[in-house]
Amino acid sequence: MARLLDIGLEKLNGMLTEMAGISRDAVGLAISAYSEGEKGERVKEMAARLRVLHNEVSELAMELLARYQPVASDLRFIKACMEISYGFFRFGRYAYDIIEVLDIFGDLSRCDHTIVLETAKRVQEMIDMSINAFVNRDILAARKIPEMDDFVDEKYRENLRAVLRGSEKGLKCHLSATLILRYLERIADHASYIAESVVYIVSGQIE
Repeated sequence: MARLLDIGLEKLNGMLTEMAGISRDAVGLAISAYSEGEKGERVKEMAARLRVLHNEVSELAMELLARYQPVASDLRFIKACMEISYGFFRFGRYAYDIIEVLDIFGDLSRCDHTIVLETAKRVQEMIDMSINAFVNRDILAARKIPEMDDFVDEKYRENLRAVLRGSEKGLKCHLSATLILRYLERIADHASYIAESVVYIVSGQIE
């Protein structure tokens, strides 16, 4: 017979799995909106759903801690779930922020999308790896993710240098790209935090 705590832990896992899928799709749709000039209303809906799920995860986690006083691996899992839930929520929030940039700046079809799309591709790989690391409790995959963050950081700095060198004519393109790259950088950071939480779940070590 399953422990009541186990039922709660399984529910937590299911909620995080749902958040993972939504957050991945939200970022993907935000990038598509940037590259294809599409509307991003669906992204805003996803971000709102992620906020609700994050609050539910936090409430359930606190209830499990208070009611069952878990120890060892169960305690690590619950604590990590709160961190991972926050990471998925932030993926959605930054996807929302990208859509806000598009709403503010309007048509960016004449801008060079190369640096943003290169960065987005790496960020989406980090998101997928962080999700798979969580689902499979894969420490090896989790430890690779922070190394990928350097590429994203450098692309952000590269664009800032371009802004400083640029002319007023390209200001709209440079500013919108800078904002979007900043949000992608933060998404990459949270993917790294999720990876660190996976390592903590499995090994008990904080890296």
